[in-house]
Amino acid sequence: MLTTMLIGLFVALVTAEVTGVVPGGLIVPAYLALYLNQPGRIAATLAAAFLALGLFRASARYVLLFGRRRFVFLLLAGALIGQAWFLIWPSLLPASLDLRVIGWVIPGILANNLARQKMIRTLAALAAATVATWALAEVIALF
Repeated sequence: MLTTMLIGLFVALVTAEVTGVVPGGLIVPAYLALYLNQPGRIAATLAAAFLALGLFRASARYVLLFGRRRFVFLLLAGALIGQAWFLIWPSLLPASLDLRVIGWVIPGILANNLARQKMIRTLAALAAATVATWALAEVIALF
């Protein structure tokens, strides 16, 4: 796990420096790479990030949200959506569907980067950095 996290930080930093697009935050690709074999958890995390982003955009019409306020709002919204997901989702579907959100801050960090950058570019950089992190971690695990 530590190796994957360090590789993920390195890959995300290189991606951000080379392309100018932060791949959803510097730690997000590493966490997604850890759960790449559980696509339901990645889908739930992306859904929570998009819900937090939607809540931010709806709230930004009435409240001044920029800079630190935006970041904290999105972190809190992502964490609250993740917790609500954890409490409500199991009662809606069978337990065999593992659709839990990854971490408390990952959806908020991802939502913050989606709010700051263009969505398609951010998601493309996130996908590339996640797969590169996973591949490098697998290669290193062979040795």
